[in-house]
Amino acid sequence: MELADLPTPSLVVDKGRVAVNTAAMRTRLAGHGVNLRPHAKTAKSVEVARLALGDGTGGLTISTLAEANYFLAHGLSDMTYAVCISPGKLDAIADLMRRGADIKIITDSVDVGNAIARHGAPFQVLIEIDCGEHRTGVAADSAELTAIADAVTAMTGGAEIKGVLTHAGHSYLSRNGEEAAEIAEVERLAAVAAAARLRDAGCETPIISVGSTPTATHARSMQGVTEARPGVYVFQDLFQAGIGSCGLDDLALSVLASVISRHPERGTVMIDAGGLALSKDRSTGAFDGEDDCGFGMICDMSGTPMAGLRIAGVHQEHGEIKVTDRAVFEQLSVGAKVRVLPNHACMTAAAYGVYHIVEGGVEVTETWERCNGW
Repeated sequence: MELADLPTPSLVVDKGRVAVNTAAMRTRLAGHGVNLRPHAKTAKSVEVARLALGDGTGGLTISTLAEANYFLAHGLSDMTYAVCISPGKLDAIADLMRRGADIKIITDSVDVGNAIARHGAPFQVLIEIDCGEHRTGVAADSAELTAIADAVTAMTGGAEIKGVLTHAGHSYLSRNGEEAAEIAEVERLAAVAAAARLRDAGCETPIISVGSTPTATHARSMQGVTEARPGVYVFQDLFQAGIGSCGLDDLALSVLASVISRHPERGTVMIDAGGLALSKDRSTGAFDGEDDCGFGMICDMSGTPMAGLRIAGVHQEHGEIKVTDRAVFEQLSVGAKVRVLPNHACMTAAAYGVYHIVEGGVEVTETWERCNGW
């Protein structure tokens, strides 16, 4: 089968680019002496996870219980569930542990720490540190840090503190590699300082975990850190290209779409990939001029960008391309197919059940399943 034979919209992944991207991150983190724990929430695919891990073994980061069950069923048992746990999910985590999962959970709450201790299962707990995003986590110098540790370990023989975890999500506000590197250093210092405080309070901290693709890519130092958890690097996307984490030739994920309508008097071409198929992420909108890719960059079937074409607007199932060049307009006849590079690979991939795999060309060599839902 070739790409032209697929229904649209469909999700396309270049396996060779994934292999290059994942090998590059393994090499980079190995150079820092840091373990790689790839965030599987980007691809939610065992095939991608195995490429990311290199030899097919090692630890993953996950964000849903559905991912935990999916990866455990495929023989990948070492996981960090990197979303603050709610007490109502503790039974599910305990069940995963009984089935062989080596799963770490996180919290930033004394109340949840108490619930973890009362449950009685031998949970492995990381305390989440806020390094500047102000989403979840406690400050490295807060009294809550040691109070959470005391709550979790209040009952002998139950849960234990395994270390700290932080995420510099605000690195996605950076506009270049230098800004990302500065945020990476703040992230590192917050995690290392929090771990030192816990050690001073009598808690061992074998895990000091940081992570995002911008900070893992641009960090100047990872001294004191034990692991990093980047995710989107496996596919890369237009935002990562915009801040210098990769080049356009590294983008492994695209959406195959068909032209469904065109109006020369308006200078518009419509495709059947809209807000659901592409997501409404406008992360590249923060960039100037041609670096703003709208809702996605238009490529031909080989994956080569077409004359700077962008998705200018989206409806639920419609994507609108503005075209001023008559010759380009004629190429985009109704029924013609294009590929769209996304702003944010994680959000775009979420609408699909499978990846259609190519290896540098237009032949579909296999399909890979995705794990969706929660």
